[in-house]
Amino acid sequence: MEKLTFKDFELNKVFDFGYFILTEQEIIDFALVYDPLDFHINKELAQKSMFKGLIASGPQLFHVIYIAKWLPLFKDTVLGGLEVNWKFLKPVYAGMKIYCKTTIVELKPNPIKNYALVKWHHEFTNENGDFFQTIDITVMHSMA
Repeated sequence: MEKLTFKDFELNKVFDFGYFILTEQEIIDFALVYDPLDFHINKELAQKSMFKGLIASGPQLFHVIYIAKWLPLFKDTVLGGLEVNWKFLKPVYAGMKIYCKTTIVELKPNPIKNYALVKWHHEFTNENGDFFQTIDITVMHSMA
């Protein structure tokens, strides 16, 4: 995908980022750095937890999409993040297919200051459409 500019932004435009699958080792490696809770880093203790197994750290899902899919498209327009509303709905286990679709749900251009406020809605689901996370992030983008 090529980098996009503000002129490519449209209200209700959906970006289908496909799916990814996390391995146990990827879950552990991410959590050791960012979220070292036992149910993310220790298989034996995770089995005894309420999750009955090793689960991904909540931010890991967004991190995967953000680095691999979102940033390559939009990083040249980003001026700063303003607001985040994040819902962790179900745990994600190793080997699960997690799909991500991202929609522009709000678009407020400010041509005088040459920026726009864009609210991005990210949905992380499985193949049945069950929601695992939703994230609404408002970002200030350059209109240049």
